[in-house]
Amino acid sequence: MDLGPDRSATPPQAIGHRPPVAWLAASALLLALGAAGCLDPEDRRPGLRLSGDVVTDPVDDWSFTDAHPEIYIEVRTPYLLPHSVTIVCATLDGQLYVGARNPTEKRWVAYVDRDPDVRLEIGERVYERRLAPVDDPERVDAVFRAYAAKYGWPVPPADARPPWRVFAVVARD
Repeated sequence: MDLGPDRSATPPQAIGHRPPVAWLAASALLLALGAAGCLDPEDRRPGLRLSGDVVTDPVDDWSFTDAHPEIYIEVRTPYLLPHSVTIVCATLDGQLYVGARNPTEKRWVAYVDRDPDVRLEIGERVYERRLAPVDDPERVDAVFRAYAAKYGWPVPPADARPPWRVFAVVARD
């Protein structure tokens, strides 16, 4: 039985096989973004690597973030591309907290569960930190009240609030 010419040693391009157009477009986009160095998120559009001056000094009082209604968080993904989104934050006793309403619907929360090291862009500066889950119900309630004070939210009873996850921003080890 003749199966035709043996093409095992012939490069795929020589026999009409070309990479999919979507793959080429994605590669070109990634190269362009890599050349640009970043793609910050905007409103509900996610981004990639955050840009800004990296702050290496420790921060003892995060209350300066009260002047920023929104900040950006960059998390590590399992597919090796950074993922960044716009979030809100609040401080309590100088400690910075970030939270997620309906956390099971947010990719960044799942990525933090996998790897808690994050980058936060606040103003034009980037802080490389770690997120530590806050599980104490009294502290979670106090942080929720700090958010409410900052953003003018109503403060319903804890059992009437939507699902919410809170993280303290701490130094990396």
